[in-house]
Amino acid sequence: MSAAKNHQDSAGVGKLFVVSAPSGAGKTSLVRALLVAEPGISASVSYTTRAPRSGEVDGRDYHFVDSGRFLAMVAAGEFLEHAQVFDHHYGTSGAALLAQLDAGRDVVLEIDWQGARQIRKLAPYAVLIFILPPSLQVLRERLYARGQDQPAVIERRMRDALSEISHCTEYDYVIVNSDFAEALKDMQAIVRSQHLRASAQIHRHAELLGALRRSGEAS
Repeated sequence: MSAAKNHQDSAGVGKLFVVSAPSGAGKTSLVRALLVAEPGISASVSYTTRAPRSGEVDGRDYHFVDSGRFLAMVAAGEFLEHAQVFDHHYGTSGAALLAQLDAGRDVVLEIDWQGARQIRKLAPYAVLIFILPPSLQVLRERLYARGQDQPAVIERRMRDALSEISHCTEYDYVIVNSDFAEALKDMQAIVRSQHLRASAQIHRHAELLGALRRSGEAS
């Protein structure tokens, strides 16, 4: 989707944050906390072919669709990125995401490294954040504590976690989620830093800059 590239450093356009992590690292919990702490950020709701988990709501957590619908959307070019993870398909609607950015809203997107790599190519201005667990043992304990998967599935997730973690060097920022409150502060600092970039500040304070220039010329 070539339109995505036109958003790079555009004045008044929202910032795009991409967050990835192995299952159990705390990515979803951190993103939810970030949305509460930073009201100016919206979550991009992905499409998936997996079944809803307990407590998940269609349209809020994911758009749950069958494989036929998903593949039809792929063929129609509706996804900015899509990937297969754990035998299920996940994808991000390009039109919905760009509409939020055009409205001036920051958007956070939870996707795996495959999707993040696609986003990097299509939207090089995106800020990529990777969440690491403090250790593999802690990651395993968190997966068992969730109580969502059978032991065989958890062990598969552990094997896949090593592959996922190997891609953390492709990201702009890496956060170790050993202390949740500190990890959240780190995410907020990243968001804050993007709004202090010169391009964002010049647009936000155009009136002030104009007044300062006029004062300088008058003197």
